Amino acid sequence: MKARCYFALGVALACLALASQAQAADAPALELIQTIVLKGKAGKLDHLALDAKRERLFLANTVNGTLDVVDLKAGKLFKQVRGQTGIQGIAYATDLDRVFVGLGGGGLCNVFAGDDYRPLKTIKFSDDADNVRYDPASHLTFVAHAEKALGVIDAQSFAVAADVKLPGSAEGFQIETGRPRLYLNIPSPSQVLVIDTGKKEIVATYPVKSASGGHPLVIDEANKRIFVGCRTEPMVVVLDSESGKEITTVAIPKEIDDLHYDAKRKKLYASCGEGFLAVIRQVSPDKYELEEKIATVKQAKTSLFAAEANRLYLAVPRQPDQEGPEIRVYKIKD
Repeated sequence: MKARCYFALGVALACLALASQAQAADAPALELIQTIVLKGKAGKLDHLALDAKRERLFLANTVNGTLDVVDLKAGKLFKQVRGQTGIQGIAYATDLDRVFVGLGGGGLCNVFAGDDYRPLKTIKFSDDADNVRYDPASHLTFVAHAEKALGVIDAQSFAVAADVKLPGSAEGFQIETGRPRLYLNIPSPSQVLVIDTGKKEIVATYPVKSASGGHPLVIDEANKRIFVGCRTEPMVVVLDSESGKEITTVAIPKEIDDLHYDAKRKKLYASCGEGFLAVIRQVSPDKYELEEKIATVKQAKTSLFAAEANRLYLAVPRQPDQEGPEIRVYKIKD
């Protein structure tokens, strides 16, 4: 009798374990835990940046012409800095406590104090200032702008240190932390440029042959990989950062605009304007699998991944039944 009871108990426990495993397998990699409502009309939202110390998120509210400052701790809009016509890219310099903003209207890069957002400086480029990145190692801010150039600003003095001429209009770019290297996407002709940030010159060009229309770009420094998010065809192309050799591709939803690499979990997160967040698993440096597609809304295509906070922030344009745009906060699941 005891033996039968023990057997039945063992079967029940095994079933529970299998059920738990199935539930874990079905659980999404990104869990929506909060929605923060902002102010503004329907239309384009662009890139984001983070002041982690103050727990404030910056959003380029393009259609509204404002730099939106979101209080993540309170879960509400903190401030809107107006007069930012065509705002697109944002970079926050933590060590200098300054916010750099690229404006599509007029090619301006505006600089604000990180404590009260008072204006500090305006730097003028030829036109259409877009993506902005800050390199704390060199105290340089990089601004992609028209016509086909990458502006380099001394973030301490605000002087323009260089203006690197490019073979095409620039999109996403990233800076290595271990050496003076910057990788930059040119959508057409489809290629990745390698720029020496010390010399401020192009040192290599990697053609991207499997797809074109490259927009976001991220890097895995440990495994020497570059990930290019392409729109034509919609896929992530994986390159060797040392040789430029194409390793593989992974199909994704359409209209990718931001892409993030999670070194801890060996995953990529892509926000796509078709209405999905795509999660890609890095099986090995040479092998990748589309793990999951999480439905969002159309044109919700810009996002920011905060590794230390285990959060992904998605910018959602105002929907017909909503009072304003939104920031959707996702928890990264292990």
